[in-house]
Amino acid sequence: MTEAPSSRQRIAADHPHYKWVALSNTTLGILIATINSSIVIISLPAIFKGIHVDPLGAGNVSYLLWMIMGFLVVSAVLVVVLGRLGDMYGRVKIYNLGFVVFSLASIYLSLDPFDGGGGAMWLIIGRIIQGVGGSMLFANSTAILTDAFPADQRGMALGINNVAAVAGSFIGLVVGGVLSEVDWRLVFWVSVPIGVVGTIWSYLSLHETGVRRQGSLDLPGNITFAVGLTAILVAITYGIQPYGGHTMGWTDPWVLAGLIGGAALLALFCWIETKVADPMFAMGLFRIRPFWAGNLAGLLSSVARGGMQFMLIIWLQGIWLPLHGYSYESTPLWAGIYMLPLTAGFLIAGPLSGVLSDRFGARLFASGGMLLVAVTFVGFLVIPVNFHYWVFAVILLLNGLASGLFAAPNVSAIMNSVPADQRGAASGMRGTFFNSGSSLSIGVFFSLMIAGLAAKLPTTLTNGLQAHGVADQAAQAAGQMPPVASLFASFLGFNPIQTILGQLQGAGLPLGHPDLHTLTGKQFFPQLMSEPFHHGLIVVFGAAAVMCVLAALASLLAGGKYVHQDEPVIGETAAGLALPEEE
Repeated sequence: MTEAPSSRQRIAADHPHYKWVALSNTTLGILIATINSSIVIISLPAIFKGIHVDPLGAGNVSYLLWMIMGFLVVSAVLVVVLGRLGDMYGRVKIYNLGFVVFSLASIYLSLDPFDGGGGAMWLIIGRIIQGVGGSMLFANSTAILTDAFPADQRGMALGINNVAAVAGSFIGLVVGGVLSEVDWRLVFWVSVPIGVVGTIWSYLSLHETGVRRQGSLDLPGNITFAVGLTAILVAITYGIQPYGGHTMGWTDPWVLAGLIGGAALLALFCWIETKVADPMFAMGLFRIRPFWAGNLAGLLSSVARGGMQFMLIIWLQGIWLPLHGYSYESTPLWAGIYMLPLTAGFLIAGPLSGVLSDRFGARLFASGGMLLVAVTFVGFLVIPVNFHYWVFAVILLLNGLASGLFAAPNVSAIMNSVPADQRGAASGMRGTFFNSGSSLSIGVFFSLMIAGLAAKLPTTLTNGLQAHGVADQAAQAAGQMPPVASLFASFLGFNPIQTILGQLQGAGLPLGHPDLHTLTGKQFFPQLMSEPFHHGLIVVFGAAAVMCVLAALASLLAGGKYVHQDEPVIGETAAGLALPEEE
């Protein structure tokens, strides 16, 4: 029988090579989505300079946070909805649309015509739209791969895909640092040709091979979930900002209302999902031990990894690089470069652990990887703040290798355990935990670091400024400034002391006779900050190590090698959803 012309133009879904086409295309989609989750972080100084906004000025910190959080919040909220829509209307269809939306949003961002607050709002809106496109890609890529690959190769395929997901967040730091040195708009333009190629390629090459799950859209569940999770994540965003006379805003009534109201709505959402015919969250999946345990481990890992990324950037940009002669303006680029061992370790271990977990099961690799990550967090605590780079690089490499050992087996165990007609929803649920962890990490780890700094930085800063000629009143006012200002200045690659002195002068306080050459040099602030920062690191990385140990225990609870059987078989579990395969 002669094939139709359209079939000759692309590899058929049942062709042995089709799975590799699906893998390469979905890996590109995940890579572009995750690179853009971090490319803006490292480029923020150039972006704000380009639109003429002082991100540390009064009222501008919200712009800074929403440039980072807008993408993450939308990604966390929408991935389940879009995964469910993929189950209903076609995963490839939603995935292809994701490339289109992402490309259009990137063009929109690149063409920002405004300066000041208007320019910042344009970019925030564009980042939110970009997050919608990224959610479409993220929600369905894992399900498309699970459909395309047999169970004994999914670990390898999902491993490569997951390597792209996590490595993309680190690659974005380097790419953003390089491009922002040339022109801040290139940070957004770079996604356009990739998005166009991905759109055309996915449209021409991917097939709908998944099992459709017909049903209606769960509007009550969608609304309560979206509003509840958004309220919590927005409250966290404002909780790390100063409020009244407090260093943070956790006592702000609006923040408390967001946290409590959001939690109440999510509890209502869980109740709704047990009552509707076609739930958005397939609550029955949580009866599958590999599914719930794997997602719990993934959430804890995501929180720990996201917090580590922010803390290492602050450590390098605010302290270590200036101490070693780098200007504050150049630190964002070099921070990305010096963190490359982390990416290298993940790239090495991720695909390898996926292949091995296909053969031996996920438990050993996922649990062992998380325990090793916990050890590396302890390693970060025992080295001095002004470390020898080779020691730091070895710990980074081990952390990357350990994270790679965990990632692919974790995803493979989750996706292998669910029915074929619920893979889109399961992929979206996994994406929600992953992206929520990244958003939560900002609130959790910035709060822990700010609390650690608040115990020591005010006194240290006041005494240091007084010792170098700053008037007592101005020095004491500087010591009373919220530590978040110094933290964000370090994060953005600004000279914190120069920023603080400018704010004091703007407030009309006499500075006295400060030794500006010393105060605004490369040594003063890093040396001043070292002890308070290390105190904060103990709190932050101690908490991260505990999270990783808990993630390792959750991975152990997930059991051995599980593959869902769509047809009833002898020995099926009581839930009728997952079958343990003993090697």
